Amino acid sequence: MALQNSGINRLLERVFHHTGAQSAQSRHLAPLMRLIKYRFNDEVLLVQALKHRSYLVITGEERLESNERLELLGDAVLGMVITEYVYRTYPDREEGVLTNYKSLLVNRSNLSRVAREVKLGDFLFLNESEERAGGRERDSILSDAFEALIGAIYLDGGLEPVRKLIQKHIATNLKMLLGETQLKNYKSMLLEFCQKENIQGPVYIVEDEIGPDHCKTFTVGVLIDGYKRGVGVGQSKKLAEQKAAEEALTYLHMEYKEGMQA
Repeated sequence: MALQNSGINRLLERVFHHTGAQSAQSRHLAPLMRLIKYRFNDEVLLVQALKHRSYLVITGEERLESNERLELLGDAVLGMVITEYVYRTYPDREEGVLTNYKSLLVNRSNLSRVAREVKLGDFLFLNESEERAGGRERDSILSDAFEALIGAIYLDGGLEPVRKLIQKHIATNLKMLLGETQLKNYKSMLLEFCQKENIQGPVYIVEDEIGPDHCKTFTVGVLIDGYKRGVGVGQSKKLAEQKAAEEALTYLHMEYKEGMQA
């Protein structure tokens, strides 16, 4: 998008520091505001939320102008909203279970996945070195920026728009994350089985992916000795692979059991 090359970075830097900066800034950030379905009253907050500390080398600003302070605030707000969500959604779960649910939702992996759904990396302010190093796709930068975005929305519009954003993009992932966690051993079990029986595999192949970026469904097949022995469908490649591994294990255990009985 608009900030994906250094030339545009430098252009925006010049524009933002002259007359008309607000209108140029609004045009650049408008697509992001449409993606998150929230329009800032004070777009300076949004700019700060997107400003990685590496960018300060370009602007000559102090460390306070990066997104780190907003990240701290956003982390606290996110924790409170998610804790309230799991508390109200699962009234029959004990404290330890709710803590685990919260951890799944607010961890770096899930936040970076959500940041990618709204293309947050395209809008970040980075210097050229950080950009060349892949900063727009780095999990740590994306998750921190998403927390900073939450902090900025909270300051700009209060708790209600933050709650809407979190419930739409983060809280709804819990079922998928729980599925990934519960199935996390099937791939390792299948690998161990193949090694023990000295058979080739497993090899995972994405057969299909459908739906928009924020709501894709993946179909993955798994090959053992060159033959497809399992297929899995899920809202992430990881979950689809786990389901394919589970199906392959069921098939292989039956095959080997029948072979022993023959």
